[in-house]
Amino acid sequence: MRIRDWDSNLKVRLFGEAMMNITFWMFFPFLTIYFAEEFGKNKAGLLLVFSQIFSVIANLMGGYCADRFGRKRMMVLSSIGQGLSFLAFAIASSPWLQSPWMGFVSFAFAGVFGSFYWPASQAMVADVVPEKDRSNVFAIFYTSINIAVVVGPILGAIFYVHYRFQLLLVAGAVCILLGLILAKWTRETAPIQKTAALSSGGKWYYFLVNQLRDYGLIIKDKTFLLFIMAGVLAGQTFMQLDLLIPVYIKDFVKNQTLFSIGNWSFTLKGEQAFGIVLAENGFLVALFTVFVTKWMGKYYERNVFVLSSVVYAISIVIFSQTHWIWGLIIAMAVFTFAELMGAGLQQSFVSRLAPEHMRGQYFAAASLRYTLGRTIAPLSIPMTVWIGYGWTFFVLTILALVSAGLYWVMFYSFEKQKISA
Repeated sequence: MRIRDWDSNLKVRLFGEAMMNITFWMFFPFLTIYFAEEFGKNKAGLLLVFSQIFSVIANLMGGYCADRFGRKRMMVLSSIGQGLSFLAFAIASSPWLQSPWMGFVSFAFAGVFGSFYWPASQAMVADVVPEKDRSNVFAIFYTSINIAVVVGPILGAIFYVHYRFQLLLVAGAVCILLGLILAKWTRETAPIQKTAALSSGGKWYYFLVNQLRDYGLIIKDKTFLLFIMAGVLAGQTFMQLDLLIPVYIKDFVKNQTLFSIGNWSFTLKGEQAFGIVLAENGFLVALFTVFVTKWMGKYYERNVFVLSSVVYAISIVIFSQTHWIWGLIIAMAVFTFAELMGAGLQQSFVSRLAPEHMRGQYFAAASLRYTLGRTIAPLSIPMTVWIGYGWTFFVLTILALVSAGLYWVMFYSFEKQKISA
């Protein structure tokens, strides 16, 4: 399905979200280092865990609201809320005020609004794209994000240290602008009966009761529950891209030469080395997502999901065994291949499992792989203090392999359900 054939909603979003993602990635990868320096590794890791608890709750509420209030409304409100959070973060890092605590609270609120945005945005794709084309559309949106991951950190490595205040101001303004663009140039895609369902006059707590009931039905889906559990465990590896890996590289990469020509050489310190490795990840994803998604589409999904987790485990082993910049680049190439294998297929798999009237909630529950996974993932930072980097990487490797086993069990359950149906 070519982009020119897309629904107009998706075209507007592709442009607006690309603009937002570039500004976001100019400072986001460096925030873990910032909080670790301001609060220490132990406190920073625990604070990041605490902040993600609210994101988990917001994610589940976001899916419910996307089905009840509509995709467009939730995306507009979330974009503007995230923009205001970044503006507050900018004030906390301004020439007139330096408050890491205010910055952290603002960052937590930005995460909450981002969690409201995600299920609505994914459900909108499923609403307007035929099932056969969804994996490719999801892959293109994923590619767009990772173009931002290439451009953003490179620009951030140049501007972040000296212009954090200005970057956060721009990020806030761009998010608010995205909200206004969505409000003006997109239409609602949620099933009409669901957006109208809120008009029934019930007690205030009926909203929460109905939400818990609906998610209870989702969790009873054994296949879907295994999918979430496997995703949470796999997430402990790929979420280290902006948690453990930047701290690890900063601690161990000291003035290494990337390449030299004659008497001239390009030497890197920790933050610069991380910027290069992160840009490599984004570049490879932007270049190969659609190709790898089509390639993986030729194989049975079970084998792709299982192998992806195994390749993640291999990449973590390589990371743990090298401090050499080129070794880290090789590790990131393996890591990225694991990421690309399931990039489009997993979202397409969720859309197949989800009933039409509950797509928002299914996507919200599915993204627990990220929100719940991200709640646990920051523990890797204090773990480096408690048990050292070697054992921390070992634990991550084991979790990735366990997730591979859970994916295998999940597909066994899925096949039994299809036969019994």
